[in-house]
Amino acid sequence: MSNTTLQRLGRRLRLGLIGGSHGFIGPVHRTAARLDDRFELCAGVLSSDAERGLAAATAIGLPAERSYATVEAMIAAEKARPDGIDAVAIMTPNVQHHAAVMAALRAGLHVICDKPVTTTVADAVEIMNTVEATGLVFCLTHCYAAYPMVKQARAMVEAGVIGEVRQIHATYVQGYFATLVEADEKNRTWRFDTRPGTTESLVIGDIGTHAHHLGAYISGLELTQVMADVGPTVPGRTVDDYGALLTRWSNGARGTIWVTNSAAGSEHGLAVRIFGSQGGLEWHQEYPNELKHRRLDGFEQTLTRRLHGALAPAAEWASRIEIGHPEGYQEAFANLYRDFAEAVTARISGQPCNPLALDFPGALDGVRGLRLIEAAVQSTKSGQWTDARAEV
Repeated sequence: MSNTTLQRLGRRLRLGLIGGSHGFIGPVHRTAARLDDRFELCAGVLSSDAERGLAAATAIGLPAERSYATVEAMIAAEKARPDGIDAVAIMTPNVQHHAAVMAALRAGLHVICDKPVTTTVADAVEIMNTVEATGLVFCLTHCYAAYPMVKQARAMVEAGVIGEVRQIHATYVQGYFATLVEADEKNRTWRFDTRPGTTESLVIGDIGTHAHHLGAYISGLELTQVMADVGPTVPGRTVDDYGALLTRWSNGARGTIWVTNSAAGSEHGLAVRIFGSQGGLEWHQEYPNELKHRRLDGFEQTLTRRLHGALAPAAEWASRIEIGHPEGYQEAFANLYRDFAEAVTARISGQPCNPLALDFPGALDGVRGLRLIEAAVQSTKSGQWTDARAEV
C-alpha cells in the first residue's frame, strides 16, 4: 500500500506514546504504528514511574531527552519543538485515559486510544464533544472491526444480502481468569482495581465492549436495551468475570451477548452471528479469513480472501497479504493505525482523505461502549430491562 503520508507531507507523522512500558498491548501498538511506515515513534511517557519509563524508552530507541515523566511535560516540551509530535497513542490503564485524551486534544494533538475510552459516560461524552469541537482525529482501538472479513460482513448487511436484520448474537469466551489468579499479588494488575472511578465491570469493559461493538459495526444498528446478569463465577473473586445479556436493537432486532474470561479451557472465543430475513452471517476471530453466509433457501457458502476483486471495496482495502496467507490481530490493529494516519495526514495537508480510510471507530463508539457497561451493571442490580442508548 502506498504511503500517502510521505507523499503529502514529505515526512512520517510524529507519534508520542503514553503508556505501554510493560504488558501485552504496548508492543502491539508500536508494531502497528510502524507496519506501514507512516509513523515515527518520537517521544513518550511510557510509565507513571519515570525511571521505568526512561528504561523502556531507551529499550525501544527513543532519545532520553524525549522520555518524559508526565503527559503534561511531554505536551509542553513537544509543542516547543519544531519537530514536535503530531499525535499521541494512549495505552494506559482505563482510569488514566480521560486525563491523557483531554490534555492531548486541548493541545491540538490527534489521538488514538485503547478501549474503553474512559471509565464513565460523562467523561466519554466530554471527550466526544471535544473531538467534535476541535475537529481533531480520534480513533478508538476496537481492532476487530478492521479485519477484512468483518468489513465484508458489514458491506453485505448494508447491501441487503441477508435482508432486514432480526437477530444479533455476539460471544467472547476466554479462560485466563478461570482460577483465582489475583490471589497472587504479582497478578493483581489494574484490571482487578475496584476503587471508585475505575471501570464498573471488568468483563464488560474489557471484552464485552468488543463483542458489542462487533455486533453494532456489522449490523449498523445501535443497542437500545439490555437485560443483564453480570458478576463473578470464581469463588473469592470480587470483580466481574461473566456477563450474559439479552439485547434489543434500534430496528427491533433481538439478540444476546455472552462474555466471560473464566471459562476453563477456552482460548479466545470471539464470534458474531447475525441473522436477517433472508439469511445469516457468521464470523469467528480464531478463523479470521472465513465468513459464513447462510441463505434462507440455499446452500451455506464460506467466503474467503481467495480472489482479489471479489470482495467489497472495504474488505479489499483492509486486506494486506497475498492470498493463501492468513491475516490476524496485528494486521487488523495496523489497519487502524494506517487509517488513522490517512485521516491525520489529510487534515494536516488540507487534502481529501480516502473515504475507505474513515471507517474506523471513534468517540461516539466510546460513548456507546460506556453506556453498555453502565446499563449492564444497572440491569444486574435491578433485574429489569435497562436503556443502553448513548442519548447524544
